[in-house]
Amino acid sequence: MINQNLDSLKKDYGVKKIGVFGSFVNGKPGKNSDIDILVEFLKPVSFFEFIEVEDFLSKILKRKVDLATKNALKPAIKKDILKEVVYV
Repeated sequence: MINQNLDSLKKDYGVKKIGVFGSFVNGKPGKNSDIDILVEFLKPVSFFEFIEVEDFLSKILKRKVDLATKNALKPAIKKDILKEVVYV
């Protein structure tokens, strides 16, 4: 579903790179699991623009999305996430 909306994400929201990590990548999502998504933007975005992208993704994926950027990842887990992420 992200693939089908990649052009819109790039054009309308300035997304440079986007990938999935967490339970949906390692095959262990629960019934109520959110989808962990790592995003990189072409230029800095405001908090409201960030939330707009998160809402757009939640809507198209029909599930809660937890959106993150590389800079926002906690140092203790950053390395593992960057190894695990599957870019679209």
